[in-house]
Amino acid sequence: MAEYVREVMTPAVVVVRPDASLVEAAQLMRAQDIGDVIVTGGGQVIGVLTDRDITLRAVADGADPLTVSVHSVCTPDPVVVAPDDTVSEAVLLMRTHAVRRLPVVEDGTPVGMVSIGDLAVEQDPTSALAEISRAEPGHQPRP
Repeated sequence: MAEYVREVMTPAVVVVRPDASLVEAAQLMRAQDIGDVIVTGGGQVIGVLTDRDITLRAVADGADPLTVSVHSVCTPDPVVVAPDDTVSEAVLLMRTHAVRRLPVVEDGTPVGMVSIGDLAVEQDPTSALAEISRAEPGHQPRP
């Protein structure tokens, strides 16, 4: 069983600048087949933007996703972990702050992302969440 965040995190990090439009961020998410991006300014993490943020904080309110900036909709100052933090520390942070993903930051720079799905795969590989997390994107199980 993995002990450290670096062993379970997704090392690829997708970043977007704070002044990017929501459309730009959504297109990046679609191209990368992900549901979140890290918002950075000067190489530092300043927020996290999820597909849910775009839907609930902008589109549902009638905002124009072409003119609304990522920074105005993202979750600012997100809770982060370091690659050398333990998996149990990451789990505790997710529980305490009720978040599903944590940017992994080293020396202030984003180096990855760890999600509740990553932790489920590690902690209980036979759980429904682990199975869903391992499934190919867009995979529809047969009834």
